Amino acid sequence: MRTCLYFLLFCLSAVPAQAQFSRDRLQHFIDSVYAAHPDATGFLVHVEAPDQQLSWSYAVGYADRKTKQKLTADRPVLIASNTKPYVAAAILRLQEQGLLDIDRPVGPLLGTKTRKSLSAAGYDLAIITPKHLLAHTSGIRDYVDEGYFKFIGSHKQHAWTRDEQVARAAGMGKPLAAPGDTFRYADINYLLLTEVIEHCTRKPFYQAMRRLLNYDKLKLNATWFAKLERAPAGVAPRAHQYWDEFAWDTYDLDPSWDLYGGGGMVATITDMAMYFRYLFTGRVITDPRLLARMYTDVPPDLNINYCLGIRKIKVSGFTAYNHGGGLGTDAIYIPGLNATVVVAALEARHRPLALELTKEIVDQLGHAEQ
Repeated sequence: MRTCLYFLLFCLSAVPAQAQFSRDRLQHFIDSVYAAHPDATGFLVHVEAPDQQLSWSYAVGYADRKTKQKLTADRPVLIASNTKPYVAAAILRLQEQGLLDIDRPVGPLLGTKTRKSLSAAGYDLAIITPKHLLAHTSGIRDYVDEGYFKFIGSHKQHAWTRDEQVARAAGMGKPLAAPGDTFRYADINYLLLTEVIEHCTRKPFYQAMRRLLNYDKLKLNATWFAKLERAPAGVAPRAHQYWDEFAWDTYDLDPSWDLYGGGGMVATITDMAMYFRYLFTGRVITDPRLLARMYTDVPPDLNINYCLGIRKIKVSGFTAYNHGGGLGTDAIYIPGLNATVVVAALEARHRPLALELTKEIVDQLGHAEQ
């Protein structure tokens, strides 16, 4: 009996140990990046990798530069353009429910003011479709430009309306290109999609999205639209986010400058990570063929990696589905690892560091899988 036990122990010791994801090593790496770049103000990180029994959040830095209040991982942030994967999924949910066909003309789905503004500017709304809007191939010029940021800087509390932003886009000049011919990332596309949501549901888009995306069922209890919805009870105050190029603290700005679908959502990094996980594992859009369109359906002759509200990229050799936000957020789901990573830098210019942190995390997850 003893001989058999020794033999078993010998066999087990001969099996190479699987590499483990090291929280300590990653925490040290994040701390070192922050120490080298304290003007980033702070970093928030969440990793969700159930196959490695990992659900981990971390924060370093300050939630407020003035008060030096310590940043904690439960502080929500404005996720800016990371709002787009939520809007895109809501549109595809409408298709899943038979309330919309993303390949049919968008004109009848828009409000009267919007139709008049865009038609007068030369846009053929009988050709442009919701799919073009989702993929940023509509050919519509954006309302966001250098002049827009200058105006915000000198009118920080201006309360923008969606109609006002659509009219600004319509006034930017003739169409960029025929629909489907050219990729040009533009917030205007997603503002128009929120009008489509309202047309199909007869509800304000932010209320409709809450139902279409099953926030309550999925327990996304720290996700909401700034200004348009109240912050959920019990959620920590939003962290301050900065854009030093413009000398902005986002607390000083009326959120309407980036609110109506191109951006506007507030969430914790944990809620963001769980949403990305639920989205790409079929718990939001349940039709697998429709979900696949989200990360495969782009014109074959365009040399881009933007699909329908999501980017399809390679990170550390893995295919990944990704979106970023101009205020420093980055979210990614890696199907080959069944893992989600969300990183936020609290100063907008430091988003490249958020991408660096994401890559390091994916590297570690990949090594742990080997």
